Amino acid sequence: MIDLEEITIRNCSVSDMNNNVYLLTSKRTGTQVLIDAADDPEAIREMIAASEADSPAPTRLEWIVTTHSHWDHVRALAQLVKNTGARTAAGTADVPDIEVPTDLPLEAGRLEIGDGLELEVIKLRGHTPGSVALLYRDRSGPDHIFTGDSLFPGGVGNTFGDPERFATLIADVTGRVFGRLPDDTVVHPGHGTGTTLGAERPQLRQWLERGW
Repeated sequence: MIDLEEITIRNCSVSDMNNNVYLLTSKRTGTQVLIDAADDPEAIREMIAASEADSPAPTRLEWIVTTHSHWDHVRALAQLVKNTGARTAAGTADVPDIEVPTDLPLEAGRLEIGDGLELEVIKLRGHTPGSVALLYRDRSGPDHIFTGDSLFPGGVGNTFGDPERFATLIADVTGRVFGRLPDDTVVHPGHGTGTTLGAERPQLRQWLERGW
């Protein structure tokens, strides 16, 4: 758990692919957003239940945002929507590939989760056509970016041997993430452990030269 001034960030790892599921809760209002309902609805339910301690107000899951359409990031989506009534959002170009209906197709801009919680949507095309990252700007500390499978410690996401897709992804990550955000920005990826932009920035040229 990461305890920030205005929100709490919880995380659970699910499935044999070590998918990260993130839950953000507004301390003031109890408004919540879940990022990537990847698998194991019971583990996610337990995380949501534990988050009731993160706000003096009643907590309520308003949105489930899917960073991209790959099957391993949506296996619990239908069950969680059924159980919670949360609205769904995903990158516009990925919506046709997600079986659960998407309430809000996302383009670059701001996503108002509810009173007290706002995320910036950053399009990072390449891993999938509609992949998005979600940026939380913390006024009292470093920003936090949830990158799905577009950025990890040590490189960008898999573009499946397609040079055009890699070129698009490395350009988006370089310009829209590293080009705009400071080194202390905390990166929360779709699998495995996190990192910071400062730790990864020196490797950008190497990633470009190796082509993956």
